[in-house]
Amino acid sequence: MRKIILLITCMFGISVFSQIKVLKNESLVEIGKDNSVGLYKKEDKFTINYQDLNTSNLNTIRSFSFQNLDGDVSGLYKLIMDGFVTTPDENIILELPNDIIELHYEKNYGQPTVQFIQYINKNRKYVGKSQFLNKKQVEKVFGKTNGKSAMYEKPATINQINGSKSSNQASNGAPSSNSGSKNKKSRK
Repeated sequence: MRKIILLITCMFGISVFSQIKVLKNESLVEIGKDNSVGLYKKEDKFTINYQDLNTSNLNTIRSFSFQNLDGDVSGLYKLIMDGFVTTPDENIILELPNDIIELHYEKNYGQPTVQFIQYINKNRKYVGKSQFLNKKQVEKVFGKTNGKSAMYEKPATINQINGSKSSNQASNGAPSSNSGSKNKKSRK
């Protein structure tokens, strides 16, 4: 009887340890960074990290994340860049799954800049603020200067090609291979 109880106890102990799983370590890929603001990718999730200037501790790093559904990363980049061309009268408010982000535009030394203001967990009591970024810094953060912007632009392009006709089909009404041969004949 003692042996049976000892055996059951050992089996129970082994089953407890089998609940621990070793997870695959997936690394963050840096798309772009300027000073204390950076854009990173992990699987299909994009994260913007920044040093919070709104706290007394300058070592506080905050972040907000979102997925690139329907080209959201490119859309955010375009929205920010449009703000440099025509400065909005008020902050642009964006709602993410976990946070609310405001894009605050201001001129610093005559140059238009943007700042991320994060309401953490959608609570207006907890606010994080990034440094002000000029146009060149935003381009650097979004990987436009180092060519890494292709990491978030490719999926949207693939979906667009698969979801619509090619430009030759749309303009000529004929398949692209036939329209190419017609163009060659007309050039000769």
